[in-house]
Amino acid sequence: MADPSSYRPKPGQIPDSPGVYKFRDEHRRVIYVGKAKSLRQRLANYFQDLSGLHPRTRSMVTTAASVEWTVVATEVEALQLEYSWIKEFDPRFNVKYRDDKSYPYLAVTLNEEFPRVQVMRGAKKKGVRYFGPYGHAWAIRETVDLMLRVFPVRTCSAGVFKNAARTGRPCLLGYIGKCSAPCVGRVTPEEHRELADDFCDFMAGRTGTYIRRLEKDMMAAAEDMEYERAARLRDDVGALKRAMEKSAVVLADATDADLIAVAEDELEAAVQIFHVRGGRVRGQRGWVTDKVENVDTSGLVEHALQQLYGEESGDAVPKEVLVPALPEDPDAVSQWLADRRGSQVSLRIPQRGDKKDLMVTVQRNAQQALGLHKTKRASDLTTRSRALEEIAEALGLDTAPLRIECFDISHLQGEDVVASMVVFEDGLARKGEYRRFQIKGFEGQDDVRSMHEVISRRFRRYLQEKERTGEWEETPAPTGPVPAPDAAGDSAPAADESREDDGRPKRFAYPPQLLVVDGGQPQVAAAKRALDELGIDDIAVCGLAKRLEEVWLPDDDDPVVLPRSSEGLYLLQRIRDEAHRFAITYQRAKRAKRIRTSPLDAVAGLGETRKQALIKHFGSVKKLRQATIDEICEVPGIGRRTAESVAVALAAAAPAAPAVNTATGEIMEEDDGGSTT
Repeated sequence: MADPSSYRPKPGQIPDSPGVYKFRDEHRRVIYVGKAKSLRQRLANYFQDLSGLHPRTRSMVTTAASVEWTVVATEVEALQLEYSWIKEFDPRFNVKYRDDKSYPYLAVTLNEEFPRVQVMRGAKKKGVRYFGPYGHAWAIRETVDLMLRVFPVRTCSAGVFKNAARTGRPCLLGYIGKCSAPCVGRVTPEEHRELADDFCDFMAGRTGTYIRRLEKDMMAAAEDMEYERAARLRDDVGALKRAMEKSAVVLADATDADLIAVAEDELEAAVQIFHVRGGRVRGQRGWVTDKVENVDTSGLVEHALQQLYGEESGDAVPKEVLVPALPEDPDAVSQWLADRRGSQVSLRIPQRGDKKDLMVTVQRNAQQALGLHKTKRASDLTTRSRALEEIAEALGLDTAPLRIECFDISHLQGEDVVASMVVFEDGLARKGEYRRFQIKGFEGQDDVRSMHEVISRRFRRYLQEKERTGEWEETPAPTGPVPAPDAAGDSAPAADESREDDGRPKRFAYPPQLLVVDGGQPQVAAAKRALDELGIDDIAVCGLAKRLEEVWLPDDDDPVVLPRSSEGLYLLQRIRDEAHRFAITYQRAKRAKRIRTSPLDAVAGLGETRKQALIKHFGSVKKLRQATIDEICEVPGIGRRTAESVAVALAAAAPAAPAVNTATGEIMEEDDGGSTT
């Protein structure tokens, strides 16, 4: 534990101006990022008597070993820089909201020639219009199904669209009137885009215009005795009204606002957001976080605003943001939001009326979310703690293994040999620290030797990080040859050297308390031998054999048998199965990439674009092989010398034996890539 006075800046050294500051630990990792109107006044608060600090603040300043700051011109710049650094460095003492799931959005791909309506999750893409988020994907599909009757926009994938265009036949939706079938030219690109724009306008809340227009057309059709058309328009109006009923009116028409509520206790906080567009609730989402820093409701609101709008721009930032408490500097936050939207944004606390009533509902949702989270987490914490304690007791460990790493080897008959490393902390998967390895020290099938190589490579990197950061005064000299680094989770040390003091978490920098290998005695012995050769003796090793789910320890002739009902055994099985899944997924990807080859790959200087042009022109490698050099020269971009090289390469590559459908006896043709299907 560090003494804050050992790194306290000298009097007068800290400027009295706006800025952002970083606390780093003894290994130069950034552990906290903050901003202030006056750096001098704010930082002075951290260097007072420890007994007067909040326990969380005291823990942070005693973990830190240095502090540094950057001066900015305005509070708005400080807010933006703080958000950027929190996202970049992921400091352990900052509040970080994380979604409990990936919320689905209704998306319209306006960046395509024929916009498509679909369900999307994950990061937002440029040129795509989003509506939501929604609680469930089925809610989006029900809404879209109703609206396609009036706005028959394309919903099919690119493959289905191209196939329909090639065959001249639309899909089922085109036949039943729920798609305008631009794939077969029933509408022009301009007409289809107009439909997509109308769809977006309706989803954005401008509903009255379309309802009134359809009702007017319905009455006109009835007067003209076009009763079938009038009935169809009547059904269209009903479909739109049913779609509107799925999101009840809560505020005055044309109101665009986000309502944010916070529920908190001493340890955790939950945030709920209602997205209101056109007076209707169009989406809802929520986060739960540990209060790792001393922060009040205003601070939680500010962090939530950064999380919610840090990557947004334009209409994604609403005209009005309603919060339970204003941030410490509301003017700076309002200006930051306005810069992101491109126009004025109102940030305020609702005082009366419908908005106040809706805020009560959002607050109630936040309270329920926090209560549900605490119930689930209490159960999870109890189970995980019991599992870790059982593992420690069974393996004779001094403490529960809070960080467990598991390794698995995967191959197909000795080819494409790969390995995986998965990490569990506190009994939960830490997927950001998963790593993949290619076995390069030898060829062929040898799981024991492969395990030795992978463990050696992983912990050699660990020793290099310790030596570089000075955490060990002396580093044992590694023995044996150093395998060539690869890009699959085992990058070269030099990749981190240029970022020595950037504060980011480094690869392989943290050791596990328990190392688990997928296998029995031979694999465990190989892992232990690799650690011994590197001089590492403070990491426990065990193996989990699949056959009888036995736990093997180094130098023991008999396995440790845990009860089938043991939570510890269940956790080890989960970790082992996750390592196996991660390894076999990588191995299959490598194999698929290897077998997706073509004789054209052997033609020097023939890039992917010209390969595709050749295949598109002739239809398949088989037909290209039958073409003459003059015919090949007809393909745009292919000169005579290249055509001769293509012909030579195809002639040298012996065609594979034709595939036969064993059920029908049919000889199957080659596909576009030259393989049989």
